[in-house]
Amino acid sequence: MWITSSLATALTPTTVALGNFDGLHRGHRQVVEPILNLNNRSTNLLSVCPSELATATELDEGKNLQLFHQDLKVSSWHYKSELGSNDDKQGQKIYSTVVTFNPHPQEFFSGKPKKLLAPITEKLDLFKQIGVEQVVLLPFNQELANLTPIQFVEEILVKYLQAYRVSVGWDFRFGRKRAGDAKDLQAIATNYNIGVTIVPLYTCENGERISSSIIRQALEEGDLKKSNRLLGRPYSLVGQVVQGQQLGRTLGFPTANLQLPPQKILPCFGVYAVEVYISGQNQTQEIFSGDRPYLGVMNVGCRPTLNGLHPTVEVHLLDWSGDLYGQTLTVNLIEFLRPEQKFASLDILKAQINEDCSIARNILTNQTT
Repeated sequence: MWITSSLATALTPTTVALGNFDGLHRGHRQVVEPILNLNNRSTNLLSVCPSELATATELDEGKNLQLFHQDLKVSSWHYKSELGSNDDKQGQKIYSTVVTFNPHPQEFFSGKPKKLLAPITEKLDLFKQIGVEQVVLLPFNQELANLTPIQFVEEILVKYLQAYRVSVGWDFRFGRKRAGDAKDLQAIATNYNIGVTIVPLYTCENGERISSSIIRQALEEGDLKKSNRLLGRPYSLVGQVVQGQQLGRTLGFPTANLQLPPQKILPCFGVYAVEVYISGQNQTQEIFSGDRPYLGVMNVGCRPTLNGLHPTVEVHLLDWSGDLYGQTLTVNLIEFLRPEQKFASLDILKAQINEDCSIARNILTNQTT
C-alpha cells in the first residue's frame, strides 16, 4: 500500500474514498468498498509508517526498496519491480485510494489534540487489511481549509488525483466553512466526468446507528458489546511494552505495561478479558503468536489500591512466561469484566485478580470453542 502526504507523489489515476474514517467502523467500510479493486486485493505495494516511528535502517534492505521524498512527514516506499504491474482491462492501472486528513480537521480548528479511535498508524493498517492500494494523508492546514468546494474538486480530485470515481458518506462536508455537501460534490464532479457514489446512512441489523461518536460514548460507558458491534470487530489497543513498576509481579500476576499513542482513546477504567497478538523483536528472542491469540486480562486505570496517579494499561497473559519488553502488542478487548475499584488490602486485590483471570479464561475459552 502506497502512502503519501504529498499530492505531487500520489499514484494516478484513482478511485477515491473521501473522509476522516476514525476507527474505520462498519459504516466507513461501506464508503470505502465502492472504490476497491477487488481483482487486485493481493497487490504488492508496501505499507509504510510515519518517519518518526520507522526508519530506513529498520527495513529489510534486501527487498529492493527505494525511498522517495525524505523531507515529507510520511515517507513513501514501494517495490520498484511491482509498481504499476496490476493493470486494468484498458492497460491502465487505477489505484483504489483513500483520501483522509492529518491532523483531524476538528483538531486543526480547535487547536486542541483530539482523541482518536485509531491513531494514524493504526488507521493505515486497517486500510491495508481491507485492500486499499493507496492512502493520501492530506495535511489539514489553512490553505486546504480555505479551498471552496469547486476549488477542492478541481485541485485535489481532478488536477492531482485524476479521479475516475469518488465515494463519500451521506453526511460528507467539504470546502471552506464546510460549505459543500455530498450532493454538491456530485454536481461539481459531474462537470469533470467523475462519478460520485453517495453512501446512505448505514445501520446495524437492529437499526442501530453507527458513528465514531457513538462508539466513543459506548467505550466511555464500558459498553464494549455495543462498541464492538458498531465497529464490526473488537476495539484494539496497540502499543509497545515498556518498563513499569513491576508491582504485578510481586502479586504473582506479572503484567506488560503498554505504551500507547497519546491520541488513543482509552475505554472505561476497569478490567477486561482480552485476546493478545504479539509481534516484534527484542535483543534475545523473537516471538510471533501467529494467527492464534494469547488469552489475557487487562487493567486500564490509575490503580487506586496502589495509590496510582496516572492511567496505565497493563496486560497479564494467561499461561505465559517470558520477556515482553520491547514487543508490540495488539490487544483486542473482548468483554468488560468490572469497573476499577479500590481494595482494602493487597491480599484482597490479589484474590480479585485471581478471580478476574478465572472469569476471563472461561469467557475467552468458550468463545473460541
